[in-house]
Amino acid sequence: MDKAECSPEAAKKFQTTTHEGAWDLGHQEIGGRILTCQGVTIMEKQIKPLLEQNSNAQLLGILAAVFAIILTLVLFVVWRRRKSTGQGILLTGLSDTGKTLIYARLICSQFVKTYTSVKENIGNITVNNSSLRIVDIPGDERLRNKYFDKYKSSAKGLVYVIDSVTIQKEIRDVAEYLYNLLSDPYMQKNIPVLILCNKQDQVMAKGCAVIKTLLEKEMNLLRMTKSSQLETTDASSVNVFLGKQGKDFEFSHLDSQIEFANSYVFNKDPNVEVDIDELKKWLQKVA
Repeated sequence: MDKAECSPEAAKKFQTTTHEGAWDLGHQEIGGRILTCQGVTIMEKQIKPLLEQNSNAQLLGILAAVFAIILTLVLFVVWRRRKSTGQGILLTGLSDTGKTLIYARLICSQFVKTYTSVKENIGNITVNNSSLRIVDIPGDERLRNKYFDKYKSSAKGLVYVIDSVTIQKEIRDVAEYLYNLLSDPYMQKNIPVLILCNKQDQVMAKGCAVIKTLLEKEMNLLRMTKSSQLETTDASSVNVFLGKQGKDFEFSHLDSQIEFANSYVFNKDPNVEVDIDELKKWLQKVA
């Protein structure tokens, strides 16, 4: 409690007279202080605790508002990422397997004259009321890893297109590229894979069952000869062992779901049907 002497003039200003004739009490509240002229004393109102309580309440309110804003932003970012990623279907494989023509059949439902791709083609289709982004990746060995790395994080599924006519003479290259893809960390996340045996309308084409057997034998040899590091699309996939230890390689041993399908799409005559029905059924399962 602060005390100060009042001047006689101040005492007169706040003086009141009682029945005993003595000035007993006079007070005035000024700026948070109560001035009392009783024994000529100044009493300071004790409002500091109240001010502290108000400050704490305001601080808590501000912190709660900031937390709510941050939480909202985080949820928004997660929602945007889920919306924009994980909807890509990657069409990949060696050059001249018919990837771009398959892409055109899916996007445009028509034949288009194609050339060896030097960059990706991207288009959207709707399957089961869901939008899928089809990404046609160039097959050139100088470009394919670059574009696969660019789009693999958004992959919902992968279609590996094979030329069923030339598979026997290209089996080493076909198997090695497929092995590298399946060894990639992103593909280890159980992303479904369709091995599409294209050009089935040609006389010399190998069937799905034959191609599967050829691939499993070649990938078994590749697995045995990979000693330290594959020349993969991602260096972190070094020493990934595909399949089961002590057993010959089989696609059924992989965590990812690997399926095989037939197709043929090369026909300029719009009245002649092409066959991508198995691909479309697979897309319906993946969507």
